[in-house]
Amino acid sequence: MKLSQLLFQRDALQRQTRLANLAYAYRQLDNLVTRISAARLRGEVCLRPAEPDSERFWPTLTALEGSQSVIEEHFSDEGTMELADLISFITGRENAATTFRLEEMAARWLVPLQLRLERAGVEFEPQAPRLARPRGNDREA
Repeated sequence: MKLSQLLFQRDALQRQTRLANLAYAYRQLDNLVTRISAARLRGEVCLRPAEPDSERFWPTLTALEGSQSVIEEHFSDEGTMELADLISFITGRENAATTFRLEEMAARWLVPLQLRLERAGVEFEPQAPRLARPRGNDREA
């Protein structure tokens, strides 16, 4: 491939990369929401980013309602890090604490992410779950 061809395709490649990353985030978050639903996890939690200056090298997920031990049973350090990375990517807010209800993750992040992908022309295969959209939820994530 010639350099001029690659440079000519740069914008399209960047758009495709962004869409691929959004699709990956959608799939990973969908899997997580499915696991949370199957485990019947509910309640408000706070996701805090790692703070190496404070010697906290991993993000934390703290139960604000319910049992912390249940959260720890279902979220490993790696799982919490993946969740923090996904939320950071989707929202564009790095190193920000986020408080949310576990049972509202799909409505808060997954549905808007699906809408963004659909608006960009991404088609969902029949086997891919399509989420029910709450009425009036046309905002982008």
